[in-house]
Amino acid sequence: MIGVINYGAGNLGSVMNALARLGLPAQFVRGPEELSGPASSPYSAIIFPGDGHFATAMEALDKSGYSEAIREWIAADKPFFGICIGLQLLFETSEEAPPVNGREIRGLSVIPGTVRKFNGPKVPQIGWNETRGAERSRLFRDLPERAFFYYIHSYYVVPAEAGWTAAEADYYGTYCSAVERGALAAVQFHPEKSGPLGLELLRRWAEVYHAR
Repeated sequence: MIGVINYGAGNLGSVMNALARLGLPAQFVRGPEELSGPASSPYSAIIFPGDGHFATAMEALDKSGYSEAIREWIAADKPFFGICIGLQLLFETSEEAPPVNGREIRGLSVIPGTVRKFNGPKVPQIGWNETRGAERSRLFRDLPERAFFYYIHSYYVVPAEAGWTAAEADYYGTYCSAVERGALAAVQFHPEKSGPLGLELLRRWAEVYHAR
């Protein structure tokens, strides 16, 4: 069973519909207590989808108790898949959430690095963009050489270690559009809104990480 974290994000229905089309059993996680003990969790994997503001999303996770539960899940190397803000929140800081009264707003800090805003006149990036998977990536292996996915975002992740990058795209320069290490994978684009290729990516994630 795949658990989908519900913290009020806008694209939950699309994610659930995509999983249903693939025949992958899934349900919303009913609380952080279902994640905090990985050995007894009812889920073989979790998906963290979403959109919205970095600081607002972190505040919701902290108040609900999901922050620590997600960190523990990832530390236990259980399959995790982040989408859009579910990628960005894995990092330490974001230009979308500068310090307030001297207090730094921290992300989940699972991945060393930060989140920066695109430097160009047309922000956010909205639409289809070519995505190039790294040779080492299990998630992008065997996908078409020119793979296009649907993006909508104003900020992009900058891992401190190049080894985290699983895919890249171009928008006012080349940037990291997916990360992958161990049982953790996350993407900036929306596979649930990316047609047949997006469904194939979700199917491959379930197959590679035994998320069933």
